[in-house]
Amino acid sequence: MLFKPTYVFDKAGDITPGFLKKHNIKGLILDLDNTLTTHNNPAPPQSSLDWIGRMKSSGIKLMIVSNNHAPRVTPFAGQLGIDFVSEGKKPLTFGYTKAIEKLGLEKKNVAAVGDQIFTDVLGSNLKGIRSIFVFPIEPETGFWFRVKRKIEKAFLPENPIR
Repeated sequence: MLFKPTYVFDKAGDITPGFLKKHNIKGLILDLDNTLTTHNNPAPPQSSLDWIGRMKSSGIKLMIVSNNHAPRVTPFAGQLGIDFVSEGKKPLTFGYTKAIEKLGLEKKNVAAVGDQIFTDVLGSNLKGIRSIFVFPIEPETGFWFRVKRKIEKAFLPENPIR
């Protein structure tokens, strides 16, 4: 099913190199807002810096794909020391295709991590890569975000991987 994530974790930092290696995942495509940091926050939290460091030291390739414009993504990705694709047009597969090419991996060895079913999960499933849903760092307060989050619950398992 296109809206069903392959894996579900509480947060990105719960995804371990061991889990990825067990599932033959050599590269991660990462969402930005509410996956690595709170919405529109210009600086990554220490927890994201630490997690990115663990992934890199374990040989996991990383790439950000964001629907945001380059002025939002460029400084953030620079602080993490990873490449990115801005204006990824998720859930369309354009950004994922470009990211997989930049990672230099086969799509069977790539998964995408994000906090939204209708952009991150749908987009990665349409591309044919595994999707890892993580719960948003901070709930959005806008009306449409609340509606969307309510609908998303139907596609999530009761127990995320812990």
